[in-house]
Amino acid sequence: MGMGRFSTADWAAYNARHVDGRSRSEIFGATGIDPRFDPARFSTRESRDSAHNPQSTPIILAADVTGSMGMIAHELMRGGLITLTSEIYDRRPVSDPHIMVAAVGDAFTDAAPLQATQFEADISLASQIRALWLEGNGGGNNGESYSAAHLLAALKTSTDAFERRGRKGYLFTIGDEPVHNGLSADQIARIFGIEPPRGLSARECLAMAQRSYEVFHIVIREGYAATGLDRVLRSWQPLLPGRAFVLDDHRRIAELVVSIIEITEGRDASEVAASWPDSAAAVVAKAIGERQNRRLLPLF
Repeated sequence: MGMGRFSTADWAAYNARHVDGRSRSEIFGATGIDPRFDPARFSTRESRDSAHNPQSTPIILAADVTGSMGMIAHELMRGGLITLTSEIYDRRPVSDPHIMVAAVGDAFTDAAPLQATQFEADISLASQIRALWLEGNGGGNNGESYSAAHLLAALKTSTDAFERRGRKGYLFTIGDEPVHNGLSADQIARIFGIEPPRGLSARECLAMAQRSYEVFHIVIREGYAATGLDRVLRSWQPLLPGRAFVLDDHRRIAELVVSIIEITEGRDASEVAASWPDSAAAVVAKAIGERQNRRLLPLF
């Protein structure tokens, strides 16, 4: 997948019809998982080069949709993806973005702990995102199954960027909670429709994803992290040293994602932060500047 090109005009027209002035429940009406987005039912998500996108770059945004974190998907639809795609085209830190959006929950308690769209390069992504089920449960057990997104990237994606050109894609998990320490064999079987010989730790899932993706986590300083930030960072920082970012304003997810890509591709961090309008620049600068400042003992 990944034909066509993203267009701000297409996004604006789509949002005028389906998003603007509507509540989260009006935008996301699913009451169960759509089989199209169930990793146990599909074999592979492909990001392929094409005439429109000859140097495709796969980008996965895996958002926590438990509890209040459904606001992440809502923000992506309201304007985040318009900003993300237009700024990547304008700034060109990478070429020809192909974007997948995944919805992450809790493998211990949720009926649908992982859902994933296709990789897309045009407005067809929008209707797929709106069809994701914002289950909203979470287990109240001090964590979510973000490792499922890492395993999705490792087991269920195939990209020309890596397979033909040796270029890694980008994977961002986004949420407010600690990460559960991996997945049991039963959880992997249920989520992915495979029969693994054993479970995998969070580090093992991450290492598998890192073979073909640059992996980052964005902590939203709301919900659980508003009062439990130290515990959240004790799980994430040892797992992703220097690659776990704390974001104070969830409305700036797109700007932070673009900034992280720019910095990873070699641009100066202070210049990147200063390149945004004032309201975004301060939030991005704080997120980038804080990531190295905390030193906490790991949870596992």
